[in-house]
Amino acid sequence: MNSKRLLVIGDILAIAILTLIGFATHGEAEASYLPRMGTTFFPVLLAWFLIAPWFGLFEEQVITNPKNLWRVAMAVLFAAPFAAVLRSGLLNTSVAPLFVLILVGSNALGMMLWRWVYILIAQHIKK
Repeated sequence: MNSKRLLVIGDILAIAILTLIGFATHGEAEASYLPRMGTTFFPVLLAWFLIAPWFGLFEEQVITNPKNLWRVAMAVLFAAPFAAVLRSGLLNTSVAPLFVLILVGSNALGMMLWRWVYILIAQHIKK
């Protein structure tokens, strides 16, 4: 599997896992909540894939250097509020500032963790 494909699949899975964890913290992890999870997952996914390239997060020389993990957090800092606005449009609700703060913190941590794992995998593949 090529490394960029692994990165994209990993990003999608990381966002899915983070969404599931978020709903599970509210006791809403059953299948009946899947449509509601979708109203969070898809806006975050769209926002991530629109914003992350602006931070070079799909460029080989950037994504394999651990010193660039800060870029993941910066991308999330912009993507999460955008995702929250998209989500509020889907749900016809206002954007809750606390939700945005939690979305930024949890997704920054989760995506940085995944991207760190990716760096380890990429270094192992190169050897």
